Formats: sequence, C-alpha cells, structure tokens
Amino acid sequence: MAKGKVFLVGAGPGDPGLFTLKGLRCLKEAEVIVYDRLVSPRLLKFAPEKAELIYVGKSSRKRILSQEKINQLLVNKAKQGKVVLRLKGGDVFLFGRGSEEAVFLAKHKIPFEAVPGVSSAIAVPAYAGIPLTDRRYTSSLGIFTGHEDPFKRQSAIDWEKISCGLGTLVFLMGVGNLSKIAGNLIKFGRPPTTPCCLVRWGTLPGQKTVTATLSTIAKRAKESGITPPAILIVGDVVRFRKDLNWFEEKPLFGKRILVTSHREGLDRLSSILEARGASVVEMPLIKIVPLKDYRVFDSAVGRIHEFNWAVFSSQNGVGHFLKRINYLGKDLRILAGVKLAAIGPNTKKALEDFGLRVDAQAERYCQEGLLEYFKKRGVKGDSILIAGSAGARDALSRGLTISGARVFVAPVYKTEPERYKLKTLDELLRDIEVICFGSSSCVLNFFKIVPRRMLRRVIKSSLVASIGPVTSTEARRLGLKVDIQAKEYTKEALAGAIVRYFKK
Repeated sequence: MAKGKVFLVGAGPGDPGLFTLKGLRCLKEAEVIVYDRLVSPRLLKFAPEKAELIYVGKSSRKRILSQEKINQLLVNKAKQGKVVLRLKGGDVFLFGRGSEEAVFLAKHKIPFEAVPGVSSAIAVPAYAGIPLTDRRYTSSLGIFTGHEDPFKRQSAIDWEKISCGLGTLVFLMGVGNLSKIAGNLIKFGRPPTTPCCLVRWGTLPGQKTVTATLSTIAKRAKESGITPPAILIVGDVVRFRKDLNWFEEKPLFGKRILVTSHREGLDRLSSILEARGASVVEMPLIKIVPLKDYRVFDSAVGRIHEFNWAVFSSQNGVGHFLKRINYLGKDLRILAGVKLAAIGPNTKKALEDFGLRVDAQAERYCQEGLLEYFKKRGVKGDSILIAGSAGARDALSRGLTISGARVFVAPVYKTEPERYKLKTLDELLRDIEVICFGSSSCVLNFFKIVPRRMLRRVIKSSLVASIGPVTSTEARRLGLKVDIQAKEYTKEALAGAIVRYFKK
C-alpha cells in the first residue's frame, strides 16, 4: 500500500485562538486525527466531517494508550495511505514525546512534518501579565520540565548553575514537585524572597493564578488547591503582574456561560463571550437538517417571477435557499426583479455575501419587526414568498395575510432536537452561571432535552439571558425568570447585556 504522511502539530496552550494558520490548514486536510488531553475541543470542529478522531490523552493518573502504542498507531495509519495529524498540546518538541514519535516515524520511513505550536512556557506568562524578559530586570530565560523521567538516576537540571545563572525560570508540569523545585533553587543561592507565580489552566477562562515568594509558593499552592496542569514562573519579572494583568481583568473572566443554539450558530456568540473572558460551554439544542420533500419549495422556485418579495427569516434560510436553487440547476439570476427582505443584520449580511442587495430589514429583528415594516409600507395585493424553517412561528405570514398580501410559505430546511446522554448533560450543565437562549425554540428544546430533576437544579443556580422579548416570553411561559435581555435581537447585543449585568 502507498504510504501516507504524518503531521506532528502543536495545538498551542489551550486558547484555540493561539492555534497557528499552518496547523489549521493541516487539520482541515487530515483523514486521521490523533489528539491529546490538553487539546481544545473547539479545534476539532475544524476537522473534516469524515475524519477519524482518535483520543490518546494521558494524565499523571490515567492513560488511554502507552506511548509505544501511539507511535505504532501513527505508523499503521500512515501505511494505510492516510494523511495523519498528530495533535499535541503546546509545542511539538518542547517537553513532550514529539521527538520520540518523530524518531519512530523516521525509523519506519514514514514521511512527516513538524508544525511548531505556541508553547505554554511563553503564552501562559503573557496571559498572567508577566513578560519573561525585560531589559530593566533580565535578558536571560530558562525553560525546564518540573516532571522529569522518573527512571533517570539523577536530575538533568544543573540546579547550581540555573539558580543564580539565569534571570527568569519557567517550570512546566511542576506542581507535584513544587517543594523540591523551590527547595533546590534556594539551596543553590536563589533568594527565598524571589517573586514566583503559579498559573493553572493558563490562557483559558478558567485560569487560576497564585503569587508568592520562592519560600512560600508551595504552601500557597496547597492552600489555593492548585492542581495540574500548571506552570511556575520564578524571577523579578513576576512583579509586572500587578500592572499588566490584562486577561483576568476582562469583564466576564471566569464566568461559566452556557450557550444554546443550533450547531451552526454557536461560534459567533461563543467567540464574543470568550473575548470578554467567559468560560463558554456550548450546548447545541437544535439540529438543522434537509427536508425529505422539497416539492413545495421547488414549486415556488418554478414561479419565482410571480413574487414581489422574497423574505428570509434567518441566515440558515439564506444558505439552504441558495443550496437548493443550485441543486435545481439555477442561480441567483432567478431573483431578478424580486425584492429581498431580511429579518436582521446577520441575515442581511448573509444575502450580501452572495452579492444580493437587500431592500428591507426589520428595525426590530424578529417576525413582528418585519411585519411592522410591511404594514407601514403597505402590502395589499403583493405576492410574498417566505423562505425559512418548517414548523417555524407564523406571526409574519398571518400578519401579512391579514394586511392583504398573498403569502406563500416555502420551507427550505427543518430543525430537530439534539440528543444527549445523561452523563454528557451532567458534565455540560455543571457549575453554569448563565444560560443563554438565542431563540424561543432553544428554550423549548432545552426543556425537552434536560430531565426535570436536573433542570430544577440548573435553573435554581443560574441566570437566564435571552436574545429578545419573543424568546423571553417563551422562557417565562415555561416558568423561567429572565434576568438578562438584549436590547437588540443580535448575539453582539446579548453579549453586551451580559457584560452590563455583571458590571453592575
């Protein structure tokens, strides 16, 4: 069989935004993805739909596969002619087993490439507000493992030389040996008063930071409950943290927020909330699927020239509309002479991205808002096509009909509730502080999916954030108290409302 190829790719320290462009390109082209415990699950969203995902995560307490079996797995998959991506936390070759994997691949004559990743040794101090070098303090830096091979007879670290010979010291994976590290540095001349910083889950919204002196850092870490993964920074540069602590000062830092929507609609709100420091948990509630029968829609397309208006009630409606007309062997020219209306700015942008000019957009981004526009304009005698989801609310179609328009509702996709195992739901909903609902159907499906007992527990301890009054009405109908509501029907406005709530 023809040999494939292996890409050894560093996934970065945790924040998916620190993944490299070359790493992303390799990820999108991979046929097999072998990934570690500390790889962000958000990165796996970019994997091809048909890619085989193999988890080989290891921790100090548990391992799925031994390193020898991982090495052989890479070779076996490559020999099947596959493009294999070995996705590793941090950098490929810095205190990981990447070099062992590369040597094994080379030994078996498997083509490979190494794609460096952003190391936690560099990124985590930056997110803690600590520059590793500064000409006023130090121009030297040492990076060490705090967890050496237990089978080595003696340490490979020359404690006598590094204790006073380097300005800033960074120890990775050193929580378990913290007392030993601090003790060795003090023993060989580092002042006990040297500033230290221990950072757990660095670059992620759950980042936890403890500062102390070299003589007290082990005690402080124990008192604060710091557990792996964490890194230790030793040196005078730690003093900068007082003024440069930018990440932990974000308005939503550490807030655990549940984002509910359909799979295609999660990323935008999640990104906005994470940019403000939130720890986002994504819970798709709605699955968007094609229709089994397109006869109604295809009939509308066949006489599209008869319509004065085509109304789009969502971005999904735009995408599925264009996909279907392409399937029918037609293109955007069929919309010549038809005016286009969008329910909100995101739907408008989706149309404009295809080069289509939007003639009308609701001031309030909901069906009622679009109905207000048409009532002011006057639609008596107009023929209006509404392209959207099967089973969607009919406030717009009913209102237009009452106003004298001839309305033709042509569903172009449908939605179904997602399914979850009880254990998965328990993990998703643990310690949630805010639940975001982006539509009334999300509220309805949340109640359908989450068991009653779990629902009561989550609602009791969480705030409810709604994208607008229609969603809020549905939430209240089902017994929820709405604590936060967006002023406009957009994800940006919803995120802004959450920020304002916590600032108060």
